[in-house]
Amino acid sequence: MHIVKPLPAYLLQRYQGWKATTYSENQTWYRRLAEEGQRPRAMVISCCDSRVHVTSIFGADQGEFFIHRNIANLVPPYEPNGGHHGTSAAVEYAVSVLKVAHIVVLGHSNCGGVQGCIDMCEGRAPELDETSSFVGRWMDILRPKYTEVSGFENADAQARRLEQLAVVTSIENLMTFPFVSSRIEDESLSLHGLWTDIGEGGLSQYTSETNEFVPV
Repeated sequence: MHIVKPLPAYLLQRYQGWKATTYSENQTWYRRLAEEGQRPRAMVISCCDSRVHVTSIFGADQGEFFIHRNIANLVPPYEPNGGHHGTSAAVEYAVSVLKVAHIVVLGHSNCGGVQGCIDMCEGRAPELDETSSFVGRWMDILRPKYTEVSGFENADAQARRLEQLAVVTSIENLMTFPFVSSRIEDESLSLHGLWTDIGEGGLSQYTSETNEFVPV
């Protein structure tokens, strides 16, 4: 049984178009990237959601950002227990090897992962409570923050706030990594929390002094 299939035609056509135009017009740049390696100034941790286009939001070119994406842009706490920790490995590589100067955690509106956490906490998603649910166990990272939004009567406001608290959770957990906290202390690394409204194109920035997100 052949389980790996050729790419669909529309993806092949898009690749061929890119190779004939964008790549062809910038061959020197791409070869330089390949030969000299990457030197991104920032790591961006964002959601897997296909509507979140990090490079478009910031007008970035290849080589500018070291990007890691996962469900609900969450960073787990520092747990060196020998398990498989994809997000933690990405953070370690960005901070210890690439020496990025900034880590940006980017949350977004209408996040399915965050809504799943709400549904799980309110008993509407028993399937996520199953130990076999990868999504449910991943969203356990955010679950403690639900208590801060459990009293919200407006569902949209509740979801938006928990989306923002997912960013805060990731920043808090980043500080549990020794190689992150040490560079924060010597001021060679800074953390940034952002939340974007997909429909409106808005961007808000987290301020730790007020624990709120303000438009930029």
